[in-house]
Amino acid sequence: MISHTGATRATVTDYVPFPYRSISIRIIPFLTLGFLAAYIDRVNVGFAKLQMAHDLHMSDSSFGLAAGLFFIGYVLCEIPSSLILARVGARRWLSRILISWGVLSMLGGLVTNEAEFLVSRIALGVAEAGFMPGALFTLAEWIPGARRSRAVAAFMFGIPAASIVGAPLSGLILTHLSGFHGLSGWRWLFILEGLPPVCLGLWGWLALPDSLSSAAWLTPEARQAAHEILANEASRQERDAGAAAAFRNPAIWLIGAIDGTILLGLYTIAFWLPSFLKERLHDAPGISFSMVGLMVAIPHIVGALAMLLVGWSADRQQERRWHLFLPLLAGGIALALYAMPLHGVTWLLVTASCANAGLLSGLPSLWALPSGFLKGRAAATGLATACSFANLAGFVATSFLGVAIVHFGGAQSIIWIFALTAILGGASVFLLPVPNRTVQAKSRCGDGSGHPSGILS
Repeated sequence: MISHTGATRATVTDYVPFPYRSISIRIIPFLTLGFLAAYIDRVNVGFAKLQMAHDLHMSDSSFGLAAGLFFIGYVLCEIPSSLILARVGARRWLSRILISWGVLSMLGGLVTNEAEFLVSRIALGVAEAGFMPGALFTLAEWIPGARRSRAVAAFMFGIPAASIVGAPLSGLILTHLSGFHGLSGWRWLFILEGLPPVCLGLWGWLALPDSLSSAAWLTPEARQAAHEILANEASRQERDAGAAAAFRNPAIWLIGAIDGTILLGLYTIAFWLPSFLKERLHDAPGISFSMVGLMVAIPHIVGALAMLLVGWSADRQQERRWHLFLPLLAGGIALALYAMPLHGVTWLLVTASCANAGLLSGLPSLWALPSGFLKGRAAATGLATACSFANLAGFVATSFLGVAIVHFGGAQSIIWIFALTAILGGASVFLLPVPNRTVQAKSRCGDGSGHPSGILS
C-alpha cells in the first residue's frame, strides 16, 4: 500500500502469518465429525434393511422408496435452511441441525410399520437439510481459496469415514444387540447412532465461533491478518449480495449436476453394498453381520485415502479441473465393472473400492470451485441450490435400484447408466468458468512458527 508521501505502508499481513493451524483445529474437526454423523444416519438404513425388511414386511422396491424419501425432504428444505444459516450464523444453525436430526434418527428406531418409516425418513431429510452447504459456506468464510481443496477434503472425509466407522459398528449392533431389552438390532442401530449428532450439536453451540471477530483464541494481530487476507481475496472475486444471483448462474446448476453424477455412484455403493454382499455370502457358513460390516468398510478406507491424496495434489498444483475429471473417469469405469454379473465377493470389493476412490477423489476439487465466483448471500444460496439439485440423485440411486431388482431381476443396467453419467459429469467440468488463482499471503503459512500448519498444510 502506498501512502501520500510515497513511502510503502506495511499492513498486518506483511508480518503476521495467516493462522491456518489455529483455525483448522477449531473449525474443521467439528464440521468433519458432523458430516460423518450425517452420513452415518443417512446410509445406516442399508444395514438396518438386513433385519428391518422382514420386521416391517418391506420389499426391495419399498425399501428403495423409503431410503429415497429422505432426499425429498432434504431437497425441499435445503435452500431455506441455508438462507437462515446465512442470517443467524453457523454456530446456532448448524447446532440446531445436528440436534434435531439426531433426535429424529433415534425416533426412527421406534416405528412399527412401513408407513411410519416412510414418514420418519422424510422428517430426517428435512432436519438434516442445510448442513452440507452450511459447512461449505463456513469453510469459505474461514479458509482462503488456495488451501480450500484440502479443507474440503478434510471435511468430506466424513463420507468414507462414516462407512469405515459406521459399517463395522452397525454390524456389531445387529449381531450383539438383537433382542436386547426386547428390541430388534435395527432399532438399537437407529437409537444409538442418533446420539452422536446430538452431542456434536451441543459442542457446536458452546465452542464454534460466530465469526473471526468473536474468535477469542486468536490474537488481535492474527484476527486482523486473517480478515485482511480473506477480504482481499473476496475483492478479487465476483460478489453479488443478492441471493437470486445463484439461480441465474448456470455454473451453479452445472456443479450440482456434476455432484449428482458422483452421488449416484456413491449412494449405489453406500445403500446397497451390504445387501449385495449378504446375497453373495448367503451360502457361506459363519458369516455374521459383523463380518459384513468389516467388508463394507474396505472400499471406504480406500476411498478416504484417495480423496485426501487428490485434495492435497489439487492444492499443491493449484489445479481443479483435471483433478476432478480423471478421478471421475476412473470411478465411472470401476462402477461399470462393479455391476458386471460376476459372483465373487473379491470382485465386488475390489471394484467397489476403485469406484469409491475415483468418485470421492473428485469431490474436494468440485466443491472448491463455487467459492471462486460466488460470495456473500449468493454463495449460501448457490451452495444450497447445487446441493439440492445434486441430492435428487440420492432418491434416484435408492428407488430406481429397488425397482430394478424387483421388476427386472437385477440392477446391472441401472448401475451402468450411473457409471456413464459419472464419466460425462467429469467431462463437463471443462464447461465451468476458469477460477482465478488465489494470491496467497506474502508471509509464511502457519501460526508464526514457520512449520506446516496442521491438517491444511
